[in-house]
Amino acid sequence: MESSADRMMEPVLIPFAAIEDNLPAMELTLATPALLFPAISLLLLAYTNRFLALAALIRDLQSRYRDTHESSLFQQIENLRRRVVLIRNMQVMGVASLFLCVVCMLVLLVGWQGAALVLFVVSLLLMLLSLALSLREIQISVEALNIQLRGMAAGSAPEPGERRDGDPPAAP
Repeated sequence: MESSADRMMEPVLIPFAAIEDNLPAMELTLATPALLFPAISLLLLAYTNRFLALAALIRDLQSRYRDTHESSLFQQIENLRRRVVLIRNMQVMGVASLFLCVVCMLVLLVGWQGAALVLFVVSLLLMLLSLALSLREIQISVEALNIQLRGMAAGSAPEPGERRDGDPPAAP
């Protein structure tokens, strides 16, 4: 015999048409895609800052690797290479999202509401993909920092003024 708790756990299926009929119709205006401009611009700025910081670190590690040929330096450079590829892809998705927002606005000016809606949805999906790649890049960065911190906790903390593999270059 089925208890009331079991019945409460069963999923309730609602037909999609019933949901769609109760939602207000969305009207896409020029202001809608324009709302994404500040968000996308700030994301691209943040991505560029990440890219520039990694580029400086890679140059420093590569210079140190040429002098020492330490395998740990090479591994760090490879990790950073993966992150740079992710950041490049994040930027591509962000720029494509912004581009489609502009195209969406042009299509709205012509009066093609259906095409504009499709372009806007694709733009949102590209922005979502860019953010997902950003999350992955952050995870890789945190993993690298955790490895560094475990090394420090094991008693191999650097002396004051001594640089370790993966430390950012000193400010000029």
